[in-house]
Amino acid sequence: MITDVLAEAKDKMHKAVEVAKEDFSGVRTGRANPALFQKLLVDYYGTPTPLTQLAGMQNADARTLVITPYDKSALKEIEKAIVAAPNLGANVGNDGTVVRATLPELTEDRRREFVKIVRGKGEDAKVAIRNIRRKAKDDLDGLKAEVGDDEVARAEKELETLTKSQVDAIDEALRKKEAELLEV
Repeated sequence: MITDVLAEAKDKMHKAVEVAKEDFSGVRTGRANPALFQKLLVDYYGTPTPLTQLAGMQNADARTLVITPYDKSALKEIEKAIVAAPNLGANVGNDGTVVRATLPELTEDRRREFVKIVRGKGEDAKVAIRNIRRKAKDDLDGLKAEVGDDEVARAEKELETLTKSQVDAIDEALRKKEAELLEV
């Protein structure tokens, strides 16, 4: 029972770290990256659809991304979604077959803004991990009558070690992303 609680907590914490890393990749650095458009939703025949399901994406150069829709009728909607996307500020144009999204150079102020956004996402991920820890701790406390105080205390120490390692993983990913953002 204790191992089940710890295994579930470990799995959920690992997923929270992966989600945080994915969120970090969605914050732009100086280069155009298809990950920036990963969560962009396009209104496709009245249904919000992820851009990755509607088009292929390639880097033309460091700041330009070429988006090739699988269905040419979605071209205008893709263009609208990119223009409306927050935190991108992309200049968008199409030639009737592909959409070219050119990202502007990042200013120092904009870079610092992105660092704040990334730190906020990192803090959200840490809060999620702490919530997982709290639920696991409550579950362990509920098992005290069945397995005894010593076993629960040992499991709680293991839970704390697990929590610390996952928070450290988020901190490390955050440090890397900040360095990437501030690099000129």
